[in-house]
Amino acid sequence: MKKLLITLLLLSGAGFFGSHPAICAERDTLVQVATIDALLGGLYDGVATVGSLKSRGDLGIGTFDALDGEMVVLDGRIYRVGADGRAITVPDGETTPFAAVTFFHPDREVPISAGTDLQSLIALADAAEPSPNLFYAFRLEGHFKAVRTRSVPRQRKPYRPLVEVVKDQSVFDFQDVEGVLVGFYCPPFIKGINVPGYHLHFLTADRKAGGHVLAFTVDRAVLKIDTLNRFILQLPESEGFAKVDLQRDRKSELERVEK
Repeated sequence: MKKLLITLLLLSGAGFFGSHPAICAERDTLVQVATIDALLGGLYDGVATVGSLKSRGDLGIGTFDALDGEMVVLDGRIYRVGADGRAITVPDGETTPFAAVTFFHPDREVPISAGTDLQSLIALADAAEPSPNLFYAFRLEGHFKAVRTRSVPRQRKPYRPLVEVVKDQSVFDFQDVEGVLVGFYCPPFIKGINVPGYHLHFLTADRKAGGHVLAFTVDRAVLKIDTLNRFILQLPESEGFAKVDLQRDRKSELERVEK
């Protein structure tokens, strides 16, 4: 059994992400670029390459420079789901303003029965997790009766706050579809840094469509869970990050953005 211990490591500067020995690729580690509150505040300029993410994890979620779509990291490949709902792989040189990745090594599998939706999945995952104070990575794969996702269009400066951008989001409804949901549970104390609770993105089995998960209903699927007890955060050294208001409580904004 894994030790119930969380290691928190904060780094700054893009150079650290590419070379610092402290962020070597380790199991049971969530590696994150920037903070969710910075993204909510409109910091959409990329600060790390997607190529560098591949050396830190093979499963994850995030977004791209200028908020250009939803990121899905699956089996070591990085996909962008654009505002048209289509998924494409992206070159290593593209950048991200916010992303989280891990090397996925599941500790347990939970069969998911027909009719399970997002809220009932959360209850099942809560029951399967040893502690609400740790991080968890998820992969839910199978056949879905329905999945609802969203994505957002690429932004232009001056950037609007994310809560304004999602008013223009595109919503996609998939019916009778094979695919996989990936993402993370983050503990409550991570508020302002990442999304407390569950955050999932979706890709179809043919890897041609997907997005940020809003709702779903399972036909048949298996949930795989990986407990993560180490967290590494890379903070940007950009002028924008230096000036963004990170003391502001953005809980209500985050709830509107996520739902």
